[in-house]
Amino acid sequence: MTERLPGDVLAMVRDAREVLIETRPAPDVPPHRTVIWVVVDEQDRAFIRTVRGATSRWYREALAAGTVGFLVDGQRVEVSVEHVQDEERIEACSQAMRRKYATSRASLAAMLLPAVLSTTLELHPIANA
Repeated sequence: MTERLPGDVLAMVRDAREVLIETRPAPDVPPHRTVIWVVVDEQDRAFIRTVRGATSRWYREALAAGTVGFLVDGQRVEVSVEHVQDEERIEACSQAMRRKYATSRASLAAMLLPAVLSTTLELHPIANA
């Protein structure tokens, strides 16, 4: 996948300190909501990662569904998620986190641990949406 999120959505998540992510284990189940960090790198790619690692509920549900919802700036945005496996994008996410969350040292350090790097997801527009 190479499509980027629309510019207005990128601006919202770039500026938001935290967002509320919505995931579901099944379409007929109420959403699970969790506060997470989201970053945008220098190439306008949006990324998320879980500090809790691969066992994180929202992360498992996001991978299973392939889509998530975000509540940011009073708006709900639906996006698709792509599991990032290449070092270039994982490092781009880490660099964006270092820039955006530099003042959150302990939390930032936890988001950069080797054990959580593999939970990096890139956000894309939903196809045909």
